[in-house]
Amino acid sequence: MKLTDISGISPARAKALQESGVYTPADLIRFFPRTYLDRRNIMKIVRLQGSGEKVTVMGTVSAAGESGFGRKKRLEAVLQDETGQLKAVWFKGISYFRKTIKKGEFYAFFGTVKRFGRYLSMAHPEVEQLSSTESGAQNGNPSFAAIIPVYPGNQFFKNTYITSGLLRKWVLTVLDRIAIPEFLPDALLSRFGYPERHTAFRHIHAPETPEQHQKALERFKFEELFLFELSVVTLKKEVFDKAPGPEMMETRPLTSRFFNEVLPFELTDGQKSTLGEIKRDIRSGRQMNRLLQGDVGSGKTVVAIGAMLMAIDSGYQAVMMAPTEILAEQHYHSLSEWLEPLGVGIRLLVGNQKKVLREDILTDISGGKADIVVGTHAIIQDSTRFHRLGMAIIDEQHRFGVAQRALLREKGENPHILVMSATPIPRSLAMTLYSDLDMSIIRDLPPGRKEIVTRVVREPEREKLHRFLTEQLQEGGQVYVVYPLIEESEAMDLKNATEGFDQIRIEFPDFRVGLLHGRMSSPEKEQVMRDFKDNRIQILVSTTVIEVGVNVPNASVMVVEHAERFGLSQLHQLRGRIGRGARQSYCVLMADVKQSREARSRLATMQQTGDGFRIAEADLKLRGPGDFLGTRQSGLPEFRHADILSDQYLLEIAKNTALELLDADPGLGHPDHSALKKVFLPYLEEKKKFFRMS
Repeated sequence: MKLTDISGISPARAKALQESGVYTPADLIRFFPRTYLDRRNIMKIVRLQGSGEKVTVMGTVSAAGESGFGRKKRLEAVLQDETGQLKAVWFKGISYFRKTIKKGEFYAFFGTVKRFGRYLSMAHPEVEQLSSTESGAQNGNPSFAAIIPVYPGNQFFKNTYITSGLLRKWVLTVLDRIAIPEFLPDALLSRFGYPERHTAFRHIHAPETPEQHQKALERFKFEELFLFELSVVTLKKEVFDKAPGPEMMETRPLTSRFFNEVLPFELTDGQKSTLGEIKRDIRSGRQMNRLLQGDVGSGKTVVAIGAMLMAIDSGYQAVMMAPTEILAEQHYHSLSEWLEPLGVGIRLLVGNQKKVLREDILTDISGGKADIVVGTHAIIQDSTRFHRLGMAIIDEQHRFGVAQRALLREKGENPHILVMSATPIPRSLAMTLYSDLDMSIIRDLPPGRKEIVTRVVREPEREKLHRFLTEQLQEGGQVYVVYPLIEESEAMDLKNATEGFDQIRIEFPDFRVGLLHGRMSSPEKEQVMRDFKDNRIQILVSTTVIEVGVNVPNASVMVVEHAERFGLSQLHQLRGRIGRGARQSYCVLMADVKQSREARSRLATMQQTGDGFRIAEADLKLRGPGDFLGTRQSGLPEFRHADILSDQYLLEIAKNTALELLDADPGLGHPDHSALKKVFLPYLEEKKKFFRMS
């Protein structure tokens, strides 16, 4: 059966459908309505307020005809019941409605009613012509007195004339003519009260009650979440959990010396718990695949050092991969400071190094002289070969996709993998994006950390801010000032870093001001950061290049210009650059007086809480999962119907059901599961390609 076999679908209409992703009749029934109209309650015209309410009215067309010329041409019709009159108007599809709407015939119109002077008007209403026997009854037509699906209209189909009514007619034709096999086991349908698949499609496209539609929609959400969780559980059981990891022995000298002799502070409970989980993983005989979540400043780097030293003590190399050169350099200097006293060989591998230096580093890596390699994507290039890689750590995991993780895994024989994120990830996202990973969370902060005071400040208060910054600087503090742009943009009237740098030097002549942005060379950035860290620079003007990784304990004030332009997680990351020393720290969010409701919500959230997990949940609600993770993240599964934010409860049910089913029938060999297996195996192969497992 082809689209053109359906009555009313001409070659032109078939082409328009295909351009919108509908290629077959099966695609047509998967083209779900965007909303529904409950037309079971009919309104008398006299009762209409004309304030934008959506209603259904029934009556006789007392007049119909075209008006206007050119772009203002329209079709107008007057619908009249025993209580009054209402005018309907169409600016598109005039030729169709001119043939459909006839004077003296009885109709039902559904749409939004507005009042213009003394007249009530309805633009582009849905139209149902009723028979003469129905004119004396308010609810006489069973097909009319129903919940009607509304599909995307003409604009969606490149202005080819395809109405919601036509789509509804075609979909019902397909449902009457094709068989739709079921693949969910009967036991699951019975357990959750879901309709069979064919019935569910009919309840989506022609529901008799809201409850019918809701149960059918839940069934389709469940089936795609269930297939996803089945694939995750299968991969975890058959691939990840069975992959042998590098054999690592009991903790030996370097690990114990670091924690007992070098580290100047006591580990938090969260750090101790996570290190214990890592130790159990590497002694289990299987490859570790673990996600470590911790808020800014929670001490994830110390945990990473512990994991790397466990590998070195057992005769392996370790690697730490960061998303940017400046963050990789920060890690390199931090690790060197901590570990060189222990005799640990550390090399930095980034993209812009000179050929001679690069070859020297690669030789140390392949020859085993480099115990730890810190770097960027250069680490996963073909030219980088390890002598004996046993531990791979990825920092700021949200900046990488699954592909980069897989490439890093290929640099050794199933090296243990620890991925870290300082951007807390809501549970719903973590369950989908990182379902192949075990999870550790550090919720506590090192003792002595003071809560950062956060305030939203408007432009009229800038003079007051100037006095406050002067006081902080005179008391020995240091200040970040962050701008969203490097140079002036014609498209956006925003303060920019280069102009801000010049202005701040004039306003604070007694203090040294530095400038940092992503277009500077690595040596230039490194020198600026070293000067700021050593307090040779008191005010650092920067773009968001300092969002992650930079650690200056004496910096106690963060000023974010045009804060309304930043996302919640980005603001939280910026705020995390301060509050790392003994001084009370302050985050000042400079905001435009004119801002959107969403921007006001973001800034209010920043003032109310410093909890990164609460902020992440709020950010996810505001932006949705795609924007929350950014376009560079390739690991988010695409669901057609389910929403991983609003359907968290269903995600939990799907995961538990998948675990139960595969525990009882690991290979889906039971006859009751044959239809599910037929659908699931191709789905699993796609997931294996995604994780580079086939």
